Amino acid sequence: MRGYALHPVLARAATFVGAGRVSGRLLDLGSYPGLIDGEGTVRGEVYRIDAEEVLHALDREEGYNFDRRPATVTLASGRRARAWVYWYRGPQQRAVAIPHGDYRRARPAGDHP
Repeated sequence: MRGYALHPVLARAATFVGAGRVSGRLLDLGSYPGLIDGEGTVRGEVYRIDAEEVLHALDREEGYNFDRRPATVTLASGRRARAWVYWYRGPQQRAVAIPHGDYRRARPAGDHP
């Protein structure tokens, strides 16, 4: 998301479409969030990828604990779209649930370690 550590990777060749949400649960993993399956809604940002190499760069940055999969997202307008979403598949022992599903609200940009 804008203002967070991996945004510069997106800024190279992606266009911000708008706010979006996806079904699932959100975890606070310390310095980053993790989306997992479950009941709830998670808020985030939707981007149009302008160059495929951005996806490969994001895959490297996200690392082995994240799995990129297609999902249906709902944009702020209410329109639904298919998008790539990173799902967390790593250890959850130290994770803290974010019940409202909004990482920006839980850890505003600049406030995370």
